[in-house]
Amino acid sequence: MSKIPNAFKNGKAFIGFLTAGDPTCEKTVEYILAMEEAGCDLIEIGIPFSDPMAEGVVIQDANVRALKHNTTTDDVFDIVRQVRAKTDVPLVFLTYINPVFFYGYEKFFKRCAELGVDGIISPDLPYEEKGEIADIARKNGVDVISLIAPTSKERIQKIAGDATGFIYVVSSLGVTGMRSEIKTDLNAILKDIRDVTDLPLAVGFGINTPQQASEIGKIADGVIVGSAIVKIIEEHGQNAKDALKEYVSAMKKAANE
Repeated sequence: MSKIPNAFKNGKAFIGFLTAGDPTCEKTVEYILAMEEAGCDLIEIGIPFSDPMAEGVVIQDANVRALKHNTTTDDVFDIVRQVRAKTDVPLVFLTYINPVFFYGYEKFFKRCAELGVDGIISPDLPYEEKGEIADIARKNGVDVISLIAPTSKERIQKIAGDATGFIYVVSSLGVTGMRSEIKTDLNAILKDIRDVTDLPLAVGFGINTPQQASEIGKIADGVIVGSAIVKIIEEHGQNAKDALKEYVSAMKKAANE
């Protein structure tokens, strides 16, 4: 049974992302637990991949660092195992479909079920090909999180109609990364999606300041931050715990103001 609904029970959800294995697998476990302690309601764990085409330079570099340490998909599952020994915080994998395909769909989602991974986000899996994994994921209690971008207007009803878990609303065109301002008419997009589904709507891509988190929190059910968290890990390496906790705490508070 997915624990994703729990993330949206405590006010506006703050969802944080980090790349598994950056700087080490041991530190990834420590940082996930620190982020939860500081207020993260759901944590996205990136499975390192050699061609993360939807990512900006910050997350691309994190993938490179993790792969230099030979971080494997099995290593990422072991990170989840260690985290699950300490907390039931909802966990979602963010992964390109290639690593899942090569691991084997049945084997991958069975491991997710065994270890308590609640969902999967795959940026390069088009809605039209979602059926490739949807049934296997559902059988194992894993939500396939749908993404809706500013260009998805004509397809919102189709995408949102059979979505599960929550809907990841992409704030801006382009790749991930910190942005000084978000110019998309999010109010209009969120309204169109809410006409079709009652699922929680969380907005990501570009959000990095408390002011932005506050603005998104006023209109959405959750705020997603990735690059800014990965940047803190890049800057502090093995000693990022305190900086992460301070940042996550400030962002969670801002999202609920």
